[in-house]
Amino acid sequence: MNVVTVATKKQLDDAYRVRTEVFVEEQNVPLEEEIDQFEDEAIHFVVYDQNEAAIGAGRLRFVDGYGKIERICIVKTSRGTGVGQVLMEKIEETVRSKGAMKTKLNAQIQAQTFYQKQGYETVSGEFLDAGIPHVTMIKTLDL
Repeated sequence: MNVVTVATKKQLDDAYRVRTEVFVEEQNVPLEEEIDQFEDEAIHFVVYDQNEAAIGAGRLRFVDGYGKIERICIVKTSRGTGVGQVLMEKIEETVRSKGAMKTKLNAQIQAQTFYQKQGYETVSGEFLDAGIPHVTMIKTLDL
């Protein structure tokens, strides 16, 4: 698999297609909530499999000194295969390269264990985002 920092319209379209499949079609998040006002300021990522099919996506923004990781998703058929971990490693590498050492994300409750395995610590109570229970998690990155 190959994690790409989006640099072309096709790559961005691929990232949006994965996000739409996972969040809008699978989890019933309204499209107008999924694709939001922060898209233009974010760094986008897309994961391609060996057949060059887009199978994962995410985005990164810098907010209050944190690399804020958002919209992490993997298509259903590729979950549990290590794709999410590879995607997170690439995003964290990008955070470091931009001079930040802390990351933050709002994790769906069902993904909390995945992020804990990546070294994230829960720092909030449960809250709803797009009707889905979430918690805020942070991580201080190693050099």
